Amino acid sequence: MKEGIHPEYNEAKAHCVCGNAVVTRSTNKEISVEICSSCHPFYTGTQKLVDTAGKIDKFNRKYRNKGA
Repeated sequence: MKEGIHPEYNEAKAHCVCGNAVVTRSTNKEISVEICSSCHPFYTGTQKLVDTAGKIDKFNRKYRNKGA
């Protein structure tokens, strides 16, 4: 392999909005995620409402008068 063409691969800390932090490896030093395995409904078995209303409203405003 050629020397000096690959990015540095160091330990990184991934932070979730629920407060969970995981140490992994990445080219980034810090990683921020919205949903992790500790709070995801598939892994926990509990239902959690994820705020998507803002995304849906933004989509509707953007494409309201377009199309048929």
